[in-house]
This record gives sequence, C-alpha cells and structure tokens, in this order.
Amino acid sequence: MKTIEEINEKIARKEAIILTAAELKSMVRDGQNVTVDDVDVVTTGTFGVMSGTMAVMMVPVAGKCSFERADSIWLNGVPAQPGPCPNERLGVVDLVINGTAHADDRYGGGHLFRDLVKGKEIDVLVEAHGRRYENRVTLDDIEYARIITTRLAFKNYHALINPTSSTISTIFSVTGLTGPFTETTVSGCGEINPLQNDPSHRTIGVGTRVLLNGAPGYIMGKGTRSSPDKPNVSAFADMKDMDPTMMGGMKTAHGPECLTSLAVPIPVLDEEILSGLKILDHNVPLPVSDVNGRTAHTKVNYGHIWEGTDKVIRVEKDRCMHHPDCAAMRTCPTEAISNNFDINRDLCINCGTCTIQCSEGVFRARLGAIELAEGTVPISLRQSDRARAEKLCTLLKNQILKQTFVPTKMMEPL
Repeated sequence: MKTIEEINEKIARKEAIILTAAELKSMVRDGQNVTVDDVDVVTTGTFGVMSGTMAVMMVPVAGKCSFERADSIWLNGVPAQPGPCPNERLGVVDLVINGTAHADDRYGGGHLFRDLVKGKEIDVLVEAHGRRYENRVTLDDIEYARIITTRLAFKNYHALINPTSSTISTIFSVTGLTGPFTETTVSGCGEINPLQNDPSHRTIGVGTRVLLNGAPGYIMGKGTRSSPDKPNVSAFADMKDMDPTMMGGMKTAHGPECLTSLAVPIPVLDEEILSGLKILDHNVPLPVSDVNGRTAHTKVNYGHIWEGTDKVIRVEKDRCMHHPDCAAMRTCPTEAISNNFDINRDLCINCGTCTIQCSEGVFRARLGAIELAEGTVPISLRQSDRARAEKLCTLLKNQILKQTFVPTKMMEPL
C-alpha cells in the first residue's frame, strides 16, 4: 500500500516510475508481470468531441459609461449569453459561450476557443439598448477566461448505426449516417480513457488535478447524464494555460461540435488500482446504439476500433488525380487538408473521413469494423483521436517528471 504523499516524495527525489497508459498496456500485452513496485503513476487521457464544453469569460468592449449593460454579444459571430454579472456601465461583459454554439455550419464555439488560445484576434459585437458596439481582442486582453465542462470523458461511448434506409443528419456523422447497417461512427479512446482505468473511482474524484485541453485544472464532480454504468466528469481550467493542439472544433452534418481533451494521472497505490489499469481494448465494452433515440442495439468492444487498426492517417500523394473538387478536402471536418493535399497534423484528428471520401486512395488507414448479427459494419468516422490522446498522456508524464505538475489526492469521491 502506497500513499499519494509517498509517491510525490519519490517524484521530488526523481525516483518515481511514471508510465503512460499506452506504455503500461504494452507491457501487459507482452506478458510482463507488472507489480505495484514497478510503477508509481500511470497517465491516462482522452481527446474527441465533447459537447458539454463551455467558456466563461469577461470581455472588454468599450470605455466606461459607453453602455449600461449588454443585451446580446457575439465573438467571431458565435453567439454568447451575457451575464451573470451585469457590469453596469463598466464597458465589459461577463459571458457564457457554449462549445456547440455556432456562427455558421463551419465555425463554432470549439473553433473560437482554439483561436483564442492560439492568440488570434477576435471580433466582438455587442448590442445594447438598440446600439451596436464593436471591438477586437485577444486572449491577453481578457482578464478572466475559463473552460468549464458539464460532462466529458464518458467511461463508455457508443458506436452509432442507422437501421433505416434513410440518411440521417446527425452530430455523429460528417455527411449523414447512411443505412441500413452500412456504416458506424464511434467515439472513445478505449483502454487509455481515464475513467476506464479507475473503475472504482479510487483516485478520480472532486479535487483531482488534471490537464484540461493541456492546462492544469481540477475535477469538479460528476457530469450531466453520468450513471453507474456510464460515468463521466465535469472539470475546469484556465484558458490561458491551454494548448491549442489539444482542443478545437469540427464540422458535422448537424453543425459544428467542440473538441476537448482530458488527461488524468492515476497513482498506483495498491494491487486493486493496478488491476484496473491493466484492462485492454478487447475487454472494454462498446455499446452499439440506434442513432434514432440512442436505443441499445447490442454490445461489441473497443478492440474492433483500436486493435489491428491505424491510429494515424497516411498520405500517398502520388495517387492523387488532382480533382478540381476534392471530396476529401471538402468534407474534412477539421479542414486539415491543404490545396496541395498535405495534412495539417495540428488540425487533423485522424477521424478517417478522408479515407472514405477519396476514391483514389490518397488518404489511407485501416479504420476497422464491428461485427453485428446483420453483418460486418465498417467504421466510417472516429470522433476520438487515440494518437492525440496518447500524446497528451506523454505530455502529462513529462510534466510530472519535471515536477511542473503534482498529482493530488481527491477531496471526495464522485
């Protein structure tokens, strides 16, 4: 039995053994007998579409006494909710802006959050008492800016299928989910997901220190729609410390969605915790649901998604026929494909859309398939990026080793 305090002392003495979840799973697959003495902390993570993401900030608009209070406000065309503080006659606006709010079908709150963190200048428009006020700001001009999640990092997500012959417009597809049983879209990072590695919630609870979009933050508690079978968490962190490559937005057939990431260190205190950390993808259940009402259809496992498949999209440019209307470029949900058909790896989330859209096979990856009673259903979209989540785990590992991030003991359980 170890304590977090003892582990942190080992970290301070540079004696602690820190592993990423991927490193530990590789040891388990190789048949190594990993014990509590062999590891002190395992870093876990997930990256993908997280609808329950919002920002709270105070934005400067105009000089004092220029307007009494804001009636409406937009940032780069994305609508926000003024309040809760009125800031009467101060020329600033407290606001809440949802990651799923959008200016149009290509740009939403997730894109805005990333642009702010990248240091880009943002257009601010306020309507107050029938008049308009405009400003341009960067994150440096904004005194207070936090990301707060109402829910993220579900222990188990869904694979979504369409059993009907109609194409359904949904946030779980880029071009519309076809059927019957012709494709499936999936979410979740499987065996490296934080809650998957702490099934008894021994270390993840209120007050657990985490990386939210790459920034140090804290777990606030359970998130909305959390249940014993499908727990999730809510968290917060300062936007000014975030990493733009660990967040963003993506287009879907039903409007822009928000990309959010979470990394959590799990101290290995005893054999029970280590046992939970040894779970592998093929042992992680993946519910398959009808996109109509999310009704349960069957269950498979995350081995279908992440075992024997490609986590990163490959590019073979010599196959390109240079079509004037490149379907892969047009449909890429993060607009990561450039005019010369290169992939911007900072934007690409390895979703696989380009591999389906490109008839010439320029963009290639094995995405896997799920086996249903109705037959083999190929995966056409991954809304979670396992490769980026593994990078996040490495980022957290390095911060712990450098002692710029110190694991904390939770204040109370979820």
